Amino acid sequence: MPYQIEFVQQAEEDLDAIRAFDRSAILHAVEHQLSHEPEHVSRARIKRLRGVESPAFRLRAGDYRVFYDVDETVRSVTVLRVLSKEQSLAYLREVSGA
Repeated sequence: MPYQIEFVQQAEEDLDAIRAFDRSAILHAVEHQLSHEPEHVSRARIKRLRGVESPAFRLRAGDYRVFYDVDETVRSVTVLRVLSKEQSLAYLREVSGA
């Protein structure tokens, strides 16, 4: 049974600010990677984040990073942010309190 993928309002706003070609690739990566094994860590795509409670994971989609949490009890993925690589560094500093 696939995971349900939900985007919070901030993630939707992030996507709206990204050009259509990149947005399409990001959404394809989210659907392909996160609907079945969102916690399957790999060197190239999915990384479990340390030092922060939320977001718990990061998906690399080209030059963009998708930050998300997984709720196993209801099999859902909540996408919190979609940021460029440069923006993601500042975001991680912000959520880690550093």
